This record gives sequence, structure tokens and C-alpha cells, in this order.
Amino acid sequence: MKHFTLPKDGGLIEKDLTSDILHSYEKIPTEIYEDQEDASKKIADIIISAIKGHKGGSFKLGLTTGTTPVSLYRELTSKYHEGAVSFANVEVFSIDEYYPAGKGEAQSRNHRLHEEFINNVDLKKENIHIPDGTVSKDNIAAYCAGYDKAISGLDLLVIGVGEQGQIGFNEAGSSEKSRTRTVLLSYKSRKAQSRNFNGNIADTPKTAITIGIATMMSARKIILMAWGEDKANAVKQIVEGPVTPDCPASFLQKHENISFYADENSASLLTRIVAPWLVGPCDWTPKFIRKAVVWLCETVHKPILKLTHQDYIQHSLGELLEQKGAYDKINIDVFNDLQHTITGWPGGKPNADDSTRPVSSSPFPKRVVIFSPHPDDDVISMGGTFIRLVEQGHDVHVAYETSGNVAVHDDVVLQHMDTAHELGFADKFDEVKAIVGSKKPGEPEPRALLDIKAAIRRAEARSAVRSFGLNENTNAHFLNLPFYETGGIKKGQRTQKDIDIIIDLLNKVKPHQIYLAGDLADPHGTHRVCTEAVLAALEQLKNENWLKECHVWLYRGAWMEWELGKVDMAVPLSPDELIKKRHAIYRHVSQKDIVPFPGDDSREFWQRAEDRTQNTARLYNELGMAEYQAIEVFVKLF
Repeated sequence: MKHFTLPKDGGLIEKDLTSDILHSYEKIPTEIYEDQEDASKKIADIIISAIKGHKGGSFKLGLTTGTTPVSLYRELTSKYHEGAVSFANVEVFSIDEYYPAGKGEAQSRNHRLHEEFINNVDLKKENIHIPDGTVSKDNIAAYCAGYDKAISGLDLLVIGVGEQGQIGFNEAGSSEKSRTRTVLLSYKSRKAQSRNFNGNIADTPKTAITIGIATMMSARKIILMAWGEDKANAVKQIVEGPVTPDCPASFLQKHENISFYADENSASLLTRIVAPWLVGPCDWTPKFIRKAVVWLCETVHKPILKLTHQDYIQHSLGELLEQKGAYDKINIDVFNDLQHTITGWPGGKPNADDSTRPVSSSPFPKRVVIFSPHPDDDVISMGGTFIRLVEQGHDVHVAYETSGNVAVHDDVVLQHMDTAHELGFADKFDEVKAIVGSKKPGEPEPRALLDIKAAIRRAEARSAVRSFGLNENTNAHFLNLPFYETGGIKKGQRTQKDIDIIIDLLNKVKPHQIYLAGDLADPHGTHRVCTEAVLAALEQLKNENWLKECHVWLYRGAWMEWELGKVDMAVPLSPDELIKKRHAIYRHVSQKDIVPFPGDDSREFWQRAEDRTQNTARLYNELGMAEYQAIEVFVKLF
């Protein structure tokens, strides 16, 4: 299943570059692919070639678990069933395991590696080596020493990296000389791993077994992998940063036979992506010129119209001047280009000259569909624009693609049940409390409990849009896409059933504008699956007449923002509009005063959203634009 990526618009011309020049800023040579599927195919080919070319004894292959290698294991399994490879002469070594952890526990690394790979190919039982999470504390040190001896000297080690540069369970502070051992998991790691335990950190193990940095360095060849924007900072540190215990994977820069495979999103902060003109010749499209000029402004701390010829020359942008003319003309062109992204009329201003506006003035009013992966992404990510569209008279519909039920804490459910009892509507508190008590770690939540949680989130979403005048009964649609309804953090595959639900809504509304989540942070996450489902629906509807007048706009979520070089529309918000947006977010009470997702960011969603949009306004102001309280920005897909 192909993953969504943004269309290319200018960039580094790699065709005639030597490998040394292309990787000149990289301490670990990095291959960048459009998506994880393409990268996984290449890695699978490397593994298969190495297995086939191996002489003498079994081939020792070290593997990782987690979300990163899933697409690789899928590809290896497919190649095996096609007859392209046999694993009969391969010894597989897993690099880590929770401790303690039973082999049959659904969350264990043992179980996942079997489920995702081992059970699907012809590996021999005696050639499968996974750290044993059942070894007693009295014997664990000796067991780890024995495992370390067995795994040392791997022919090939394939590892995914974590968001803080972890490899295996080697966290920040790990020693370069570390070997296989038990480790105490940090709160950060337990928070991240809790997604495998129904989001409950209390059920997440506090310790683990992991092979060490020195053990990894003993492998003859190492392949690192990373997918998604949430890994971008780690990839930058590992590939271009200093060797430091703060980023354990950086130690692997010292390995003599190592390569990194990344998708475009995880590699987005590498120098050859951020500032490719520092590496080699470029294709200077208008948007790419804007990207370069914005970068130059941020580098020299000047607004666009104060950039000088010397600024361009001293920062490797001489090629831009050679190809596109004088610096002052470039400055004016980019200033006007960026200024024309700003509009207070996201649906178009009626009876206005729209030759330099991002949205046409007609038709007016427009029919609009805002797709919201969860029941609060609409107001968190583009609440100000949503409110503008409603208040300016457009026929706005919001489509909540999933129920969001697993993000509601049990105590929130009990509080709602207690409130209902106090009001005299029902006395179901003890019944629901018993359902909550019946939950088992690692198993899907009871359907009756999920239904209550979904109802809570629907009521919150209706309240939020009602707060700024949308008719919640006719214009709020709850799609409940089936892929999401697994009862756990891990979701199902997108199917035609999901797409058909979206097609039905689009055919009813026939929108002129569609807003989609452009978040690519998690390649297995709900936002991505939801966006790809809508794009699949649009592909199947491509011959519909209404689609010829429809435009798709991409927004970002609470964590990241579009870089200004990509922005097609910027909607400024006044202080009052920012407060309206905040109040709409507040209506999502089950998500308030908690941080329901893993990560270091302790801010609530409304705080993240405000900080993000106010920072965007600051960036526009620093480039020489008008000063606004906040700005929501969008990329036009088509």
C-alpha cells in the first residue's frame, strides 16, 4: 500500500553528483526514499543478496522489533513466498525484550517477531534466538553474558532507531562499551512503549534486556532504518551530529560498514534536504527559491527586503543569482509571493479581484468538507480557519473519520456515569465500573466500554462546533471508519469499506474545498491512514464533474507546522479569534488537562496549537510581513 508524500517542487539535482559529494555532510551514508515501502524493498534485497552470497555455516542476522521494521518483514515474507529466498540456513537474533516478559504475552518482542516475521518463513526452530524475559533475577546476568557471546559477530544487523536516537533499549547515557544486559527504562521510553499496552504506562515494563553498543559494533555490517517526521531530529543527530551518549545511535558512526535508510519525512532535517544548495546544483522553481530565501533570512537574521548580494554569495546561493538574476529582484519577487499567501478569506472573498489571492472569489458561498482524523483535530489544527469559514457564510461540513474512543481514560467514563446518576437519568455506575475492571492488558477493550467512550467524544465534538455556530445535527458527520475499531492502539488495515464511507459523504456534499490532515509524523498512525483513505476515495471519484472545481488543502496537527517555503495559504487570526478557537478546543473535556500521547511535550493540545500558530506569525513578521497574533497555514495539494 503506497504511502502519501507531497509532490516534488525543485531541489537538489542528484543525477551527476558523486557519492562523496552527495553524502558530504553525512557521517553515516544515508539513502533517502520516497516512502518506507520503497526503502524496505531495497533493504530486503540487500538482506537476500547477503544470505545468498554467504559461504560457510549459517548466516547470522540480527533483527529489531517495533513499528519500524513491519514493512521490511512484510517484504521479506513476500519474497520468501515468491521463492526468491530461503531462511533455512539463517540464524535470527532479536536485539531486545521486555523484562520480565512471558514468551506468549502479546506485547512481548518475542511474540511480535514471531507474528510479523518468524511464523511466516522457513526459519528452523533451533536457529531462532530471542532474549528470554522469564529468566530469574538470580540468573539474568549470566544469561545476558551467554546471549552476548552468541550474538557477537553478526553477519548483518538491521536496526530501527527511536525518537531520541535509541537503538534497542540503549537509551541516552548508554556506554560505548556496553554489552548485553538488563536496563532500567526511562519514563520517556515507557511512555512511548505504553502504546503497546493500551496506552497504560502502569502496565508497561520498567526494565528490559538489550544487547549493547559494543555488541552491535561487532556486527560485520549494520543497516539503520527510520520512517516518519517524528524521527527527523534523531536522524539529523545520528547522521550529522557529534558522537555523544545523549544519542546512543551516534556511536555507530564509528562502524566501518554501516548505512542508513530513511524515508523523505525522517530525513527532512538533513542538510541536503534543508539547504541542498550547500551540497550541489539545484532546480530553482519559484517555491524552491522561496525556500532558499526564507532559509537565508533565518540564517542571517534579516527580513527579505534587507538581504544583500553579499548575503547570497557568502551562503552558497551564488548559483541562484547566476540563474535567476539580481538579488534585489529575487527579494521583491519572494516578498510578494509570500505576502500573497496571506488571506482573511479562506473560502475566497466575494466580488474581489482574486488574481493574487490563494482562493478564488467564486463560487460563493462554497461547500466545504473538513476531514478530522480524531474528534478534535479540526479545532486543534485549523480551528481559526474553520470558524472563519462558518462565519463568512460557507456551507461547512466536518467529517470525524474515527471515533477516537481509545483516547478516553477510564476515569473520565466513570465521571460521566456518576454525573448521569446524580442527574437521575440512570444508575449504571457500578455496571460500567465492572466493565472497566474486566480489562486485561494487551487485549482489546470491551466493546461496551468503547461505545461509551465514543459517545463521549461525539458529544464533545458536537459541543465544539456548536460553540461557533455550526449546525451539529446536519453538518457534523461521524464516519467511524472500520480500520480504527480494533479496541486497541494497533489499528487494522485500510480497506475499501473505509473508502466507500468517504465516497458516500463526498458525493452528498460535492465540496468546492476539502481540508485534510497533512501530518506524516507516524507512518502507521491514524492521521496518515485517514488522509490516504480520502485520497483513495478522490482517485475513485476522479471522473465526477464536481471534483473538477474542488481543491484540496492540507493542514498540520498540534506538533509540527508547514515550513514557509511550502505554504500556499496563510490565514491570520486576531486575539479574539484565537480565544474562540481555544474555547472550542476546551469543549473536548476528555482530552483536557491530560497528555494522552507519548512524547516529551507536556503542553496541552490548546497550548501546542497556540504556540505553533503564534510562532508562524512571528516567522512571517521577521520576514518583513505584517504582525499578526497567530497564523494557520495550509499547503494546496491540487
